[in-house]
Amino acid sequence: MSIKKTFLYGTATAATLALTLTACGGSGSGAGASGGTWNKDATVNIGSLYEPQNLDNTAGGGQGVTEALNGNVYEGLFKLTDDGKVEKLLAQDYKVSGDGLTYTFTLRDGVKFHSGKTLTSQDVKYSLQKVIADDSQSARKSNLEVIKDIATPDARTVKVTLSQKSISFVYNLSYVWIINSQAKNLKTTEDGTGPYKLDKWTRGSALSLTRFAGYWGKAASNQKAVFHYYKDATALNNALVTNAVDVVTSEQSPDALDQFKNNQNYKVNDGDSTTKLLLAFNDKAKPFTDVKVRQAVSAAIDDKKLLESVWGGYGKLIGSMVPPTDPWYEDLTKVNAYDPARAKKLLAEAGYAKGFAFTLDTPNYDPHPTAATFIKSQLAKVGITVKINTITPDEWYTKVYKNHDFTATLQEHVNDRDLVWYGNPDFYWGYDNKQVTQWVQQAEEASTTAEQTQLLKKVSRKTAEDAASDWLYLYPQIVVADSKLSGYPVNGLNSQFFAYDIKKKG
Repeated sequence: MSIKKTFLYGTATAATLALTLTACGGSGSGAGASGGTWNKDATVNIGSLYEPQNLDNTAGGGQGVTEALNGNVYEGLFKLTDDGKVEKLLAQDYKVSGDGLTYTFTLRDGVKFHSGKTLTSQDVKYSLQKVIADDSQSARKSNLEVIKDIATPDARTVKVTLSQKSISFVYNLSYVWIINSQAKNLKTTEDGTGPYKLDKWTRGSALSLTRFAGYWGKAASNQKAVFHYYKDATALNNALVTNAVDVVTSEQSPDALDQFKNNQNYKVNDGDSTTKLLLAFNDKAKPFTDVKVRQAVSAAIDDKKLLESVWGGYGKLIGSMVPPTDPWYEDLTKVNAYDPARAKKLLAEAGYAKGFAFTLDTPNYDPHPTAATFIKSQLAKVGITVKINTITPDEWYTKVYKNHDFTATLQEHVNDRDLVWYGNPDFYWGYDNKQVTQWVQQAEEASTTAEQTQLLKKVSRKTAEDAASDWLYLYPQIVVADSKLSGYPVNGLNSQFFAYDIKKKG
């Protein structure tokens, strides 16, 4: 089955992670074959289901633009590695004031954009302002609105003053692409500093990147990286079998894995995922204003059976918005666990002994229609009638995300550490608990990660107890590659797919 995720990333703040100096864009980590000779002039063909909406990640470019361009074409002051660490990238160094409100960044010297222009502090200022602009659709916009002032004392120095402490500020900067302040037409062109430059984008078919000769760091391990786009998982798998692609960024058809597992010409990698499938209630719309109704719906759905039907033996149940890779993870699967008898009891207590009806706005790509049909069947057993309203990703963005015009919806949230959206009552699902909002705020202003972790564990448990949403399951992250390849990312962290370390034998 195919899964085409939209431009909503359900993102959030995060802890300040270990910071280590890196001398280039490539981390040198990855999976696959090792040893032997490899072709530095190779073309690596990458199969994906996630074509960009456009090439601007502040204009609704979507998951596809992150996958193809993040780290490959565009770079940030910091980089989030495939294993979740934050490393200095375009920032050579930085200092934080004693009160935690002022960050002074020193830029790496000798960095050039693909157009040939030298990177300066003005470009950094422009890029930050672009993210927090009124018309920005960046997933990091609200996180970075803590920025009060941006000063550029000289060409290599950027001084950012915050309105309040933000323990996640450096982490959030790893999501900000540094763009040439003079660049135009960024929805169809680019001007970044990464190891590749854009070669050609043929909509509906492929996006080609070619090694940038003027790159400041270690050169890409291949001459070209071409992202080929497919409409469904069957076509994607066929491309791999016929050698049309060398690797797929995320396998979405578990039934097809046996043909690769039992073939020495391929390697199947089961990495860590951060993508959660949610049944998101509009907590400001009846009947989901009632916590007992939300608890009842959650208890009436057999998440384990749903996961098995969609993914076979892959994926995980989580019971909250927090995946196991987040520092504040706790196993909360027993909270509001599957229990139809309890669901009926809760409905009766809420005044819905005979059930009720609601509309489920469902994105038109898998696994949403499958999950919606399953949920409809499960809820019918406790007297709840579900009307499935199938909508496109663009319709979902406008109707649900922007206008909050829905009762319940299905959506996947891709990023790690996005629990804190439950502290924002204006977010699309409308969960409003003043204690949770306070804990989230205190966590962001915490002086230590231990303090932050303790507070966010409270948030996780409280939102789970309140059934703020129903977190159906955590997606698996399966990368299948030709055995001639090595150095490809396997964890799919926040949808990025670094191509520059991929080595191809022969």
